[in-house]
Amino acid sequence: MDKRTAGWGSGLLGVIIFSGSLPATRVAVRDFSPMFLTSARAGLAAVLGAIFLFALRQPLPKRKEILPLVIVAVGCVVGFPLLTALALQHITAAHSIVFIGMLPLATAIFGVVRGGERPHAPFWVFSIIGASAVAGFALYGSGGGTLIGDLLMVAAILVCGLGYAEGATLSRRLGGWQVISWALILSLPIIGILTLITWPETLSNVTIPGWISLAYVSIFSMMVGFIFWYRGLALGGIAGVGQLQLLQPFFGFLLAAIFLGEPIAWTMIISTVIVVACVAGAKRFA
Repeated sequence: MDKRTAGWGSGLLGVIIFSGSLPATRVAVRDFSPMFLTSARAGLAAVLGAIFLFALRQPLPKRKEILPLVIVAVGCVVGFPLLTALALQHITAAHSIVFIGMLPLATAIFGVVRGGERPHAPFWVFSIIGASAVAGFALYGSGGGTLIGDLLMVAAILVCGLGYAEGATLSRRLGGWQVISWALILSLPIIGILTLITWPETLSNVTIPGWISLAYVSIFSMMVGFIFWYRGLALGGIAGVGQLQLLQPFFGFLLAAIFLGEPIAWTMIISTVIVVACVAGAKRFA
């Protein structure tokens, strides 16, 4: 298997892991507030990352690597979860997918700016069509948004796309799991304060599914998924592999249908076929 193919495979596995966040979060917010869930998942993942770094005796990042790590922390660990949690207080989850569909395009743009990549012109055509398909699917079944909610989602997409591109570039030197581990540790001061502020009055009412969901979004969504994702971006290319994110909403809905019994709309099937074709086209011309 060549490096590029391995990168796409690793990226796809990362997207599938991230897709489990949607149904897991839906279960977890029944027992935890969105803000506490956002901070607690990052805090638990940071502890896990620190244990790995210490146990495997990883060297400290070099001075020139601190700023990129801070960008990853601000974009992926703190910024995106926090901004989306705030946005979802003003818009519906379905409406937020309109913006999630823009994330691969944002990642590709930052891959050009920060990663020095130069995809061919047809790549951008497939990328825009794929993003439009996801946005159109979401708009079909979503309610209207609000100005503040939409602006928060735009900010979330921009900081996350930058964090993905920066982390992928940095993982070529440090390694994928090292990048997310150090980024999590750098975010601990903010995450720790948010966790203390939003700590629930009691945890006695938390159900077993709630604890399992918290464990999933902490270990897999915040740690394991990033290991495969950053490896995929580093090996297969930020712009190209980033297009796999177009599949994330549909994987999420599929998992929600399997584990939560939610229905699958016909529009989802049509949109998925279009998105798969666009991802394949983007792969060819990336």
